[in-house]
Amino acid sequence: MDVQPTEIKLHQTSRVLEIAFADGRHFRLPYEFLRVHSPSAEVRGHGPGQEVLQTGKRDVTIASVEPVGHYALRPTFSDGHDTGIYSWEYLYDLGFRHDELWRRYLERLAQAGASRDA
Repeated sequence: MDVQPTEIKLHQTSRVLEIAFADGRHFRLPYEFLRVHSPSAEVRGHGPGQEVLQTGKRDVTIASVEPVGHYALRPTFSDGHDTGIYSWEYLYDLGFRHDELWRRYLERLAQAGASRDA
């Protein structure tokens, strides 16, 4: 699937990345959601079942964002995390599946007795 963003905005007050795509879809992705779903090995592990549950990220912000070629973004989060490269396809998928992914994340936190708060 060839997905190209037509607009990307960071809203620092509401801590949301707003992204619009050429197919007309438009997503608002909270910084916390992006941070806990980072595509980095630090978060995803190196294979199935190696994911590391991210906790205490409710107040995380994005300090800066760098483009990676013409295919992705690499945000630097306020907690220092900067190894996730978010391709346009990955951002589109996160937006499309936001509700399901967020629900699963909250369930995993509850099962672990962990918190979104630092």
